[in-house]
Amino acid sequence: MPRTPLTPPFRTPPRTPAPPSRRSLLRALGGTAVLGALAGCGVPAAYVSPGDRAATDTSATDKRLNWSNWPLYIDTDDKNPNRRPTLDAFQKRTGISVHYAEDINDNDEFFGKISPSLMNHQKPGRDLVVISDWMCARFVRLGWVQEMDRARQPNVARHLDPLLRSPAFDPGRKFTVPYQSGITGIAYNRRKLGRDIHRVADLWASDLKGRVTLLSGLDEAFALLMQADGVDIRAWTAGDFHRVCDQVERQLARGQIRRFTGNDYTKDLVSGDVLACQAYSGDVIQLQADNPDIRFVVPEEGAELWSDSLMIPNLADHKANAERLIDYYYQPEVAAELAAWVNYVCPVPAAQEILAASDDEDTAALAENPLIFPDATMRRRLAIARDITSTERVEFAKRWNTLVGL
Repeated sequence: MPRTPLTPPFRTPPRTPAPPSRRSLLRALGGTAVLGALAGCGVPAAYVSPGDRAATDTSATDKRLNWSNWPLYIDTDDKNPNRRPTLDAFQKRTGISVHYAEDINDNDEFFGKISPSLMNHQKPGRDLVVISDWMCARFVRLGWVQEMDRARQPNVARHLDPLLRSPAFDPGRKFTVPYQSGITGIAYNRRKLGRDIHRVADLWASDLKGRVTLLSGLDEAFALLMQADGVDIRAWTAGDFHRVCDQVERQLARGQIRRFTGNDYTKDLVSGDVLACQAYSGDVIQLQADNPDIRFVVPEEGAELWSDSLMIPNLADHKANAERLIDYYYQPEVAAELAAWVNYVCPVPAAQEILAASDDEDTAALAENPLIFPDATMRRRLAIARDITSTERVEFAKRWNTLVGL
């Protein structure tokens, strides 16, 4: 679609690649992954007790904020990509100068970048970070992030989607706030396949032999496959995990699975080499702009709802400023403007009404997209998986990596 100005403040979403999705630490059990495994297992130097997490907050006198985020994960101006309308408006409104860095390209890579400071009780140089919930879980367990003051965040308290309010790793969302969310489901090419897909079991049909891909990352792949067996992913067990691996082994043996992928599954799907695959909802919205035959389904058995979440790391100098910025993005008008650009599941349901009221047809249509604002039927099928604990990870990584071929 053309990128033309819409009724202020909205613009059509840029047709650019989706931001890098959640990566798995399971490509190797070395480097930063080893550091994370050791830290998660309770190395004394790693855990930070609550009394040692806060620095003197200089927000009242030092109107600054350092924010680390993923590339292509915020609205930008058509004519000047260095301008970010929602962020620029926050700075103008509050007088807080935000240093915005797109320096998170991979969860594990960023963990390796920031962990030496946090585990050694040193300032990380950042007041706000956005990482995927399964990595957030590790930070919360290690005591590397500060509890937020919800008294400073009335919009979060009022507008955060109930589906996202209390994940297993952070009950009540005391330490994390979703920035954007997404769904891990199934994408398929309706025209080339010639039928619809409704269940995970449909991936194992004979006419899809050798034309199916699964995600290579353990954290990305396992929940959807468990749901196919009726497992409540909020409270899954080791037995549930190994049953999934047994199933994947059988499908590999019969040649059903073409390969395991990262984000490159989109190329196979568009080319037609793959007819159905595990996929992220945000990616499929991008693909549908050019190919309406690409479909996304939340299986009848359910799908995983995940988030990339905002956190305030230990010893941040500008905690109150960070809390204020987080709350700003939970204003429905601001959340709507951001959602119109990034096209992921919006964590602020009230933003839907804002988009629907737009005079621009393209913008108003976004309000009806269930991959941005899941409808009631889809919402009943979504759940947030409990995270993999540090003790489980070593065992599960070994088995999954063997399947994937890492």
